[in-house]
Amino acid sequence: MSTSTSQVVRPAGAGHETLYVLLLCLLILGVAGAVVLWRGEPRQVVSVASHQLDARRDLTAGEQGIYADLRVTLDEIRLLHEEAQALPTPGQLAEEGFAPFAQDASSVSRGGHAWQLRQQAYVGLSQDNAVAGSFLLRIAADPAAAPDIWLNRAPALAVPDDFSDTALASAGWQQVVAQFDAGVTRQHRH
Repeated sequence: MSTSTSQVVRPAGAGHETLYVLLLCLLILGVAGAVVLWRGEPRQVVSVASHQLDARRDLTAGEQGIYADLRVTLDEIRLLHEEAQALPTPGQLAEEGFAPFAQDASSVSRGGHAWQLRQQAYVGLSQDNAVAGSFLLRIAADPAAAPDIWLNRAPALAVPDDFSDTALASAGWQQVVAQFDAGVTRQHRH
C-alpha cells in the first residue's frame, strides 16, 4: 500500500522584495532631488526700463518678425554704407530684397510698413497697428554697436524730428531690447 504524501510549498513572500524596491526608489528620488536643489540656479528676472520693451515677452508675433528682420538687415545696411559712403534708401533695400523693406506677402501680413530714411534712422510707419506697431531703426556710427530699434503702437503716427532717446521716449516710442538670460540660453560654467 502506498501512502501518498503531500507536501505543501508556500509561495515566497514578495512583501520584503517589494519593500526593498520601494526603499531603493525613494533613495534615488531623494538623491536626485538633492542634486537638483544643490545645482539649481535661482531665477533672476531682469526688468526693463519703462521706456523699453523686451523683444521676447512684449512684442506680438508680427513685431517679433520685423524686429528679427531689422537685426539681420542691419549688417547688410552697414556693408552697403561702407561701400557707398551713404546709407541706402529703403527703395534700394527693397530692390535688393531685404526684409522688412521688400514689399512681399510677409511684409503685408506684418502690418504693411511704409519705410523712410530720415537722418541716420529708418522709420517704418505701420498701416495696421493691430498687427504690428511702427518701427524706428537708428544707425550708429560704430559698426560694432548693438541694434537700436524702437517701437510705437500709436495710430496715425508722424515721423519724429528729433531722434534722441529722451525725445523718442517722450513721444511714446519704446526701445526694444533683447535680453539673454537663463530662460533663453543654457549657461555652461567651466
